[in-house]
Amino acid sequence: MTQDFSKNLRSICADTGSIAKVCREIGINRQQFNRYLNGSGMPSAHNLRRIARHFDLSEADLFADHTDFTQRHILQHKHNVGDTVDLMTGAFRDQARSLRRYLGFYHAHFQTPTWDGMILRSLVWLREKDGFVMCRSLERVRSKDGSINQKSRYEGMATQRGNRIYVVEHEMVRDGSIVETILTPSYRQEVKFLRGVTMGVAWRPNVNPYASRSIWKRVDERISAREALKACGAFSTDSRHIDPTVRDYLTAQTDQTQAGNTANILV
Repeated sequence: MTQDFSKNLRSICADTGSIAKVCREIGINRQQFNRYLNGSGMPSAHNLRRIARHFDLSEADLFADHTDFTQRHILQHKHNVGDTVDLMTGAFRDQARSLRRYLGFYHAHFQTPTWDGMILRSLVWLREKDGFVMCRSLERVRSKDGSINQKSRYEGMATQRGNRIYVVEHEMVRDGSIVETILTPSYRQEVKFLRGVTMGVAWRPNVNPYASRSIWKRVDERISAREALKACGAFSTDSRHIDPTVRDYLTAQTDQTQAGNTANILV
């Protein structure tokens, strides 16, 4: 039984690509986990439950005959991800466990040629659905003279690879653009601010690709989604409504230069 457990654990870990990542997500010491893998040690009841939950298995599954386990869990998984459609969706499957602490509402801040010299704030909602982490972004921006009233909605999915979070979204209009955001938490527990870069297509004055530094700020749970959406818009860089952390990240000269260089390459 011990040998079956270690073999089964090695098999299911082989699909993750990183033992270190598994240990971080479960919260188990790497040396301790290595003993489980090589059969020189067995987890406590508490750790066994954590391991089973991480892989969405029952505790009994982990002790099953290795041949049966391989047939039911490894080969079946490969069969499920082998079709053409899953070339994309497979990267986003079963992400709820690793991204659960990031679920919720955020104010995303970035800069686009459409609102030149200003900071655009949109509302982002990360939620779990059938093991996927779904993303919905809403932009509500109105110019001071009322000549421009931008209302955009994006739907997409998020996945984590290493210490980076990838978000791919599709604008929900005919021939809508594809937007990608890559975020890097400062450290494992960081959920208040997520920093990275956003790449998309400006809708005015010219329909051209652009890249901008991007920073998401978690919305306080005491604030309703309706209130958070009302706080969206385009703000001057010195606006009192912009958090200093957001302003400093987006207006740093070196960051702006990098964003500009990326935009030139894309164009």
